[in-house]
Amino acid sequence: MELYKNDTIAAISTAMTGSGIGIIRISGEKSVSIAEKIFHPGKKGKKLSEQAAYTAHYGMIKDGEEIIDEVLVLLMKKPHSYTAEDTVEIHCHGGVYVMKRILDLVIRNGARPADPGEFTKRAFLNGRIDLSQAEAVMDVIQAKNEYALKSSVSQLKGSVMKKIRALREQVLYEIAYIESALDDPEHISLEGYPQKLCVKVDNFLKESEELLTGAEEGRVLREGIRTVIVGKPNVGKSSLLNVLAGDERAIVTEIAGTTRDALEEQIRIRGLTLNLVDTAGIRETEDVVERIGVDRAKNMVNEADLVLYVVDSSSVLDENDEEIISFLKDQNVIVLLNKSDLPSAVNSEMIQERLSKPVISVSAREETGIEEFADLLEKMFLEGRVSFNDEVYLTNVRQKNAMEEAKRSFERVKESIEAGMPEDFFSIDLMAAYDSLGQILGESVGEDLVNEIFSKFCMGK
Repeated sequence: MELYKNDTIAAISTAMTGSGIGIIRISGEKSVSIAEKIFHPGKKGKKLSEQAAYTAHYGMIKDGEEIIDEVLVLLMKKPHSYTAEDTVEIHCHGGVYVMKRILDLVIRNGARPADPGEFTKRAFLNGRIDLSQAEAVMDVIQAKNEYALKSSVSQLKGSVMKKIRALREQVLYEIAYIESALDDPEHISLEGYPQKLCVKVDNFLKESEELLTGAEEGRVLREGIRTVIVGKPNVGKSSLLNVLAGDERAIVTEIAGTTRDALEEQIRIRGLTLNLVDTAGIRETEDVVERIGVDRAKNMVNEADLVLYVVDSSSVLDENDEEIISFLKDQNVIVLLNKSDLPSAVNSEMIQERLSKPVISVSAREETGIEEFADLLEKMFLEGRVSFNDEVYLTNVRQKNAMEEAKRSFERVKESIEAGMPEDFFSIDLMAAYDSLGQILGESVGEDLVNEIFSKFCMGK
């Protein structure tokens, strides 16, 4: 696929379902002239090409003499449009058939169907946004909670761009200084420079580490918290899942071992998204199928952001509990003492003697303790991060990988300084870091990567 096609594109930019309004977007040099061929303004208004930019016009879309729909047309002129090209949006009624008819008319009159993400791709290629902002567009569309949305909007406004660009400028200054000194040693001295550079590289490493730490936090906010429920059979894991999900998602019986495989549910609590997995009860068993479920549960624990360990407070702890506790010590765990409505055989002190993790008493039957659980969850994952005013998050694996490459380059610079290597070695690794940072903004990425990124977008974006 060619990186940029200098033609006029069109697509339906709203969902292909019956709705009140549908939008057909046209972008490119011929967008106004194409719209003019099918749009007939009401009350003998001027042609679109004679109208001022950023205006809305009422009229009809016609195929020859046949009226297709009554519409509003929005007119935007380059460079102040989403794509930085001349753009026309036709706002019609939101029926699937009528939107397809109008799009077909637009294409028959000189446009071509847009590729997935091509409108945003053109905004990037025309310099209106950088690659991190382009990716934030998709993050806004796919945001699962208010915190993911705030993070994505912050990046769309350029939070990552500003941070990375400022870091690149500092790196570029050092590269230029070294190169200038090597070219003109009579006038520019490198005496004592390695020590000064070492201090600056430490700052570069600190900023890199902060961004990488934020990348993991950003993933949790954007994609949700990978949460696994574990415990012995029949302690109420499935009942708790049903309470949290607000639905009878899991089979609940008095028979131990009912859940034999993982059940997944996505729930929202206090604006956070939990990707919740209810696993098979963990116990010693001769049942082959149940054993597979138990092994799968243990593997999921290792990949989880959060483990909910459910304990039946009405039954004494046994060897199965001890086994579970043994592989939870290094995990992020909340212990839920379930069946708190029954006489107690286990309390929080007994649990914390074995596992130093927060404990909350709950009752799936009475639906109590859920608010306390939500309070703790909010504290664990959102403390100090509700505002987003000062937080900058790298929002995907591509950005994180590029940042890790930059960090490794800074580490090599420091190693060269400490080893007393010549200054041109510093310059090589600083340039590598500069290029890696540029990949986050899209200033040093190849055609294949650009096409791959935008292929994940919906057609009308």
